[in-house]
Amino acid sequence: MAKAAVVYWSGTGNTEAMANAVADGIREKGAEADLLTCDAFSAAKVSAYDAIAFGCPAMGAEELEETEFEPMFADLEVNLSGKKVALFGSYGWGDGEWMRTWEERCKNDGAVLVCDSLIVNESPDDDGIAQCKALGAALV
Repeated sequence: MAKAAVVYWSGTGNTEAMANAVADGIREKGAEADLLTCDAFSAAKVSAYDAIAFGCPAMGAEELEETEFEPMFADLEVNLSGKKVALFGSYGWGDGEWMRTWEERCKNDGAVLVCDSLIVNESPDDDGIAQCKALGAALV
């Protein structure tokens, strides 16, 4: 059975709702999913998973959350080469630049982006939740 981690940071609960739906999509596909906040994940845990979905909202000038998520992600980037990865997050302004930058960063790390990244404006509606589940299913 495939094992995937869903690692996220959420300030308002929007990205957390997305993370829960991503984990549901993984489980509905018959794989095991561990739902973890970024403070519970580290570079040492990357190898324990077949695939990882990372979720972080846009912050500031369309950047990853810099106090908790960014340091965690920067520490594990060297372990992403060849790893199946999916990215998701919510935003309230801008055009998704933070996600495009994050995708490029992952590609440069050698990660295998298994599907299109998912961004949702503010709180995910029913369609957004369905897209999150589809992202989880695509990961495994």
